[in-house]
Amino acid sequence: MGNKTKHIAIYGKGGIGKSTTTSNISAALAEAGYRVIQIGCDPKSDSTNTLRGGNYLPTVLDSIRDSSSVHLSDISVKGFKDVLCIEAGGPVPGVGCAGRGINAAVELLQELHLFEEYKPDYVLYDVLGDVVCGGFAVPIRDGITDRAFVVSSSDFMAIYAANNLFKAINKYAPSGGAKLGGIIANGLSASYSESIVDDFAHKTGTKVVGYVPRSLIVSQSELYGKTVIEANPQSPHADIYRNLAKHIVENDDLTVPNPLNVTELRDWARLWGDRIYEYDSGVVKGGAAI
Repeated sequence: MGNKTKHIAIYGKGGIGKSTTTSNISAALAEAGYRVIQIGCDPKSDSTNTLRGGNYLPTVLDSIRDSSSVHLSDISVKGFKDVLCIEAGGPVPGVGCAGRGINAAVELLQELHLFEEYKPDYVLYDVLGDVVCGGFAVPIRDGITDRAFVVSSSDFMAIYAANNLFKAINKYAPSGGAKLGGIIANGLSASYSESIVDDFAHKTGTKVVGYVPRSLIVSQSELYGKTVIEANPQSPHADIYRNLAKHIVENDDLTVPNPLNVTELRDWARLWGDRIYEYDSGVVKGGAAI
């Protein structure tokens, strides 16, 4: 579309739905006519599964181990609407750091001049957010991306992981690292879910940019080996992902979050623990901050 490439990192703890979210955003961007690359930075190498319909894709680390000369065609495959899919991969089990794949992938893609030659509009990095250290911090630390989004549910451990990411952004943003684009609230099911995520955003000076309720549509689409955008394009969830993609396209409102310290986070969680049954029973209305 003629604009400068936007490099975006999407973080989230394992199992929170970050790969599902990232892939559907990629699909929505591609559906809208943008050139998109998705780089899976999780050692499980499953980020792009639904985009490529399960077609085999060698990881960057495996390819480097197996050959002294690696070409783009060896480590990429085009998926839905020509989204270019790449998986960084992980080390041999029991050996090395899982974050090393990100370093290796970034270095190789730069050597291959991927971004100059492919000229994508958007590059999405799907990054494991349980531990924001070493290689996992590369996308937000080294100026590779200028913005990050965090996928979180209302579960405490997901919010704990999000808060850790906020600490990393708070540390690196002043020296040229990525800033925060916002929180994507995913897998919401309980009556209090939105209120918890909203209040966490309020406490950390951030914002929620989209709410994705738990749905069988998402599960069904993944069982078909497809994104929701491809498998159920007329569904409400497809429109939710399209709206997230639209937000990414149209908004450059980035922030540096103010993470909670361990004591503040625990105290905040206990307050919600005291009120959770009130929300569930319908006694509390609205969702005012506590």
